[in-house]
Amino acid sequence: MSSRTREGVPRHEDPDVKKQLFLYNNFSATLWVVVLGNTIFLSLLLGQPFLFEKSRNILVGIQTLALYEIYNSYVGNVRSPVMTTLMQVSSRLLIVWGIFVVLPNSPANVHWAYITLNVAWSITEIVRYFYYAQVLVSNGEAPYVLTWLRYNLFFVLYPLGVGSELTIIYKSLDEAASQVGAWYKYFLIICMLTYIPGFPVLFGHMLKQRKKVMKALNGDSKKQK
Repeated sequence: MSSRTREGVPRHEDPDVKKQLFLYNNFSATLWVVVLGNTIFLSLLLGQPFLFEKSRNILVGIQTLALYEIYNSYVGNVRSPVMTTLMQVSSRLLIVWGIFVVLPNSPANVHWAYITLNVAWSITEIVRYFYYAQVLVSNGEAPYVLTWLRYNLFFVLYPLGVGSELTIIYKSLDEAASQVGAWYKYFLIICMLTYIPGFPVLFGHMLKQRKKVMKALNGDSKKQK
C-alpha cells in the first residue's frame, strides 16, 4: 500500500533486531501508559507534592531507556536520523536527571508544568511506540487511526511539551544556583537557549514526515472509496 512508511522499520531485515525493537517499543509504550495513568490518578486524588514523589522514579527510568534509541539510530538499526534522535532524547534527559534528580526540591517539580509535561510526553510516546511496534509486525503498515494520531497530535503535544520543559528549567534556576552553584544556573540557561534553534528542527522534521505520510494515507483512503 502507498501509505507504507519506513519510519520505525529496521534498515536490515534482521529478525533478532526486529524482535528486540518490537519488545522495546511495546515495553516502552506500556510504561508510558502507567505514567499517564499515574499522572491523572495521583494529580486528581493526591495532588502535589505527592504526584512528583510517586511518579519521579518511573519517569526518570523510562526516559533513560531512550538512550537505546540513540544507539539504534547511530548503528543504523533504524532509519531515524541520529541528530534529531539525539536532540530529543538529550533535552528530556536534561529534565529528568538535571532537574528531577539533581534538584529534587525545585519548585518546578510541584508546579502545574510537571503535570502538563507528563501528559504531553506520555500521550506522545504511547502513540509513537505503539505505532513503531505495529510498523514492525506489519512490514511498514500501521492502522489508519494510529498513523493519523502519530502525525497529527504533535501539533498540540510538541508545543505543550516544550513549553512545560522550559517552564520547569526556568523555575529551577534559583534552586540550581543555591544547591549546585552559579555555574549550573548558567548551564541551564544555555540549555534553554538551545531550544531556539532546536525546536524548529524537530518540529520541521515532523512536518516533513507528516506531509509524506498523510499524502500516502489520504491516497489510500480515496482508493478504498
